This record gives sequence, C-alpha cells and structure tokens, in this order.
Amino acid sequence: MTEISGMVATDNGFVVVNDSADEEPRRRIFFLDAECRVVRTVRYPSRPRDTEDLAVDADGTLWVADIGDNDRARQTVALWKLAPGGGRPVLHRMAYPDGPHDAEALLVAGDGRPVIVTKQGGAAGLYAPTRDLKPGATVPLERVGQVSLPRTTTSNPFSFLGRAVVTGAASAPDGRRVVLRTYADAFEFDVVGGDVITALTRGRPRIVPLPDEPQGESITYSRDGRFLLTVSETADQPPGTEPTVLRYPVSSVAPASARAATPARTATPAPTATPTAAAGGEPSDDRERRSLVGVVGVVGLGLLLAGLIGLVRSRRSGQR
Repeated sequence: MTEISGMVATDNGFVVVNDSADEEPRRRIFFLDAECRVVRTVRYPSRPRDTEDLAVDADGTLWVADIGDNDRARQTVALWKLAPGGGRPVLHRMAYPDGPHDAEALLVAGDGRPVIVTKQGGAAGLYAPTRDLKPGATVPLERVGQVSLPRTTTSNPFSFLGRAVVTGAASAPDGRRVVLRTYADAFEFDVVGGDVITALTRGRPRIVPLPDEPQGESITYSRDGRFLLTVSETADQPPGTEPTVLRYPVSSVAPASARAATPARTATPAPTATPTAAAGGEPSDDRERRSLVGVVGVVGLGLLLAGLIGLVRSRRSGQR
C-alpha cells in the first residue's frame, strides 16, 4: 500500500484506501489493526475510478470518495457507502453543475450530507448533493460555498503549489471540528451544530504545519480527538521507504490569525505505526503533476501577467 490516499482511525486501528490502484488486488477497502497489519478487506462490486478519501459518519457508516479526476474528464463522480460491518459497498453517482473538477477531500456534515472539497488553486469549491443519494441514479451536486485557506511558508516537496491545494479532510469524533489538509499544512475549523459548510466558509482555522511529508494526502483524527494522524503516498520514494502514520497534537494550536504567515513547528511528527509497503500502479508523482496543472494555470497566469506588467514598465522607463 504505497499510494494510501484516504484513512480513518477506528477503535482498533485504521481503514485505508489506495489511490486509483491499477492492480485488482489493491482495489480494496483495507481494515488494519493498531500495528497496521491487514485484518480484513472489502472488494468493490465494480471497478472504482480514483478513490481519494474516506469519511465516517455518526452511525459508523464508511464513505469512500471516488472523486479524483486529474484530467478533469469525468462526467460523474461517485461515493461508495459501506454500512458498519458490511461486506458490499453501495455505489452512488453524482454530477457537478459546472463541469468536471478534480477533488481529493470529503467531509460528512452533521445531517449526514456529504461535502466534496475540490483540489484547485485559490478558493476550493464546496459541493454537496441536491437531494438524497440513490443507488442506480445520478444525483446533481450544487456548489454550496468555497473555502480560502490562509497562506503559510511550510516546506513541502511541491513548494508554493503544495500549500495551495486541498488533498484530504476529516471530522473529529465529536463532530465539533473538521480539518482540511494540503501537502504542507492542516487547517482545523470549529463546527457549531454540525454545520460544516458554515464552518468552512466563515470560520478562521487553526494551522498545524505538516512539514516535508513525502506526498501527504491522508488525514484523520485519533479516536480521542487529541491528535491528527497523517500518512503519505510513498510510491516514488527511495527503495525500502514504507508509508508511516505520523501524529500531530492539536490541543494547543494558536489561532490562524496569529500564525498564518509563519507557522511555528509546534507539531513535530512522531512515527506511531508502519504499514506494509507494496509497489504497483502509475507513479504517483506523475499523477500529482497532472492534477496540479489546473493550479499552475491559475497561479501561472497571475505570475505571467505580473511579469508582463513589469516588463512594460521597464521598457517605458528606458524610453524616457
């Protein structure tokens, strides 16, 4: 499991999914014990496209977010829903109202409504179904808001782009907090009355730096809510590198308004467990570079315009 893209913590360990595994044996929902040994797997009844995140709601139902779309070409995205103790996930299809989006983050609101957070530069879009999901039907999504994350300077393999895109999300066990992560940082929002959308669109997050994780995509809360747990994809790391669960405390983090520009590294990661690594699938760095194309387009256009303006001003100054 070198491409873990989604993770949730359980009372006995973890549940994880791989990022668009090309080999059939890797297309599973994997249940792990506290030492990250596989103790159970659940197959999908049909082939998933690009599983990117996991969420669990109040009654223990597991949601698998099949929402990745690096090429922005999918007509529909999907959620797989697995009842507690169930052995067969149920597929629910959805369609964006404004064209395809790449996304890697899923949250479930207090009322059980799933919320997709897109992966794009600038403000990330928030999308939710317009009605109850129904197997065999495609339910329209609606844009319910957007979230703009504070800027940071946290070191990561993708530089400023890695600080700009959302790669995972999670809800605290008591539902009073949610967290979004980038390749560089975690942003924790307070939730009132289960209203996740208001929390993300109007709240001021606390920032937990996640410095220099190889390719950080997964995040979850510990079962007691005191820690954030993360794991990176490791498919393109040096031989022998295994995906490792890292733990960051969240009990004494300063508000974002005091830390957005230069976050202190108060959350130094400490390894807690090491799942078994296994190779396979398309190199994840290639996929991530493709998934960042949209971000490069937005940010690059701004840089290009700024450069052109500077060039014009320089030439005008020289002609005077």
